[in-house]
Amino acid sequence: MRTRFAIPKTAIAALILLAPLGACSTVREAVKGPDLAPVGYPAALAPIDQKILAVSTQPTANSLWRTGARTFFNDQRAQHVGDILTVLINIDDSAKTSNSTSSSRTSGVTAGIPHLLGLESSLGKILPGGFDPANALSTNSKTSNDGAGAVNRQEKISLTIAAVVSAVLANGNLVIQGTQEVRTNTEVRQLTVAGIVRPEDISSSNTILHTQIAEARINYGGRGDISRVQKTPAGQSLLEKFSPF
Repeated sequence: MRTRFAIPKTAIAALILLAPLGACSTVREAVKGPDLAPVGYPAALAPIDQKILAVSTQPTANSLWRTGARTFFNDQRAQHVGDILTVLINIDDSAKTSNSTSSSRTSGVTAGIPHLLGLESSLGKILPGGFDPANALSTNSKTSNDGAGAVNRQEKISLTIAAVVSAVLANGNLVIQGTQEVRTNTEVRQLTVAGIVRPEDISSSNTILHTQIAEARINYGGRGDISRVQKTPAGQSLLEKFSPF
């Protein structure tokens, strides 16, 4: 028994109306350039609505309380969901590897049947002419392999980005993530960072190095006219990926 699902006409009409929007968005980006993403909040890991306890503090004469201060004795470093800290990214890595392999092999086998229960003379009648019992089997093989490879890579990135604490783990470690976008003409440079940090690694100036971020995910890229020209066409990329040759 087959079950058929009927698609409502309203749904089909909605799809027809929404289909040109993707094309319009692509054409608009090609003409005017990419748009910056809206300012967001890590809602996937933390709720947007944060509970804030309002405390009224009025400075008085000879008071140590500073106007605009958030707290007096508490640590000002990021420690709660929604707090902001600065990530210092200073990547200066280089790697150089060179490998070379060479192998060769030669083998040969010669076998004869001088005596086989007195039937060695009768084998000549069964086997093709020119059969020699002393040289019944002879094989030889030769293989060789040469390979060489080299890797020479150098990366250098020096950036600073503000990240938001999106979650606090059971052991007190902080999950952070941040995004930064800068548009120049028709090119958008995008930097994202995410990972897990220990509160004790955050400096007194509320900064942390990228080397102190566990499970660090740092992405530096962009989108726009220049990035589109430098990118390999999708058809060529698929052909190179699935080509068996």
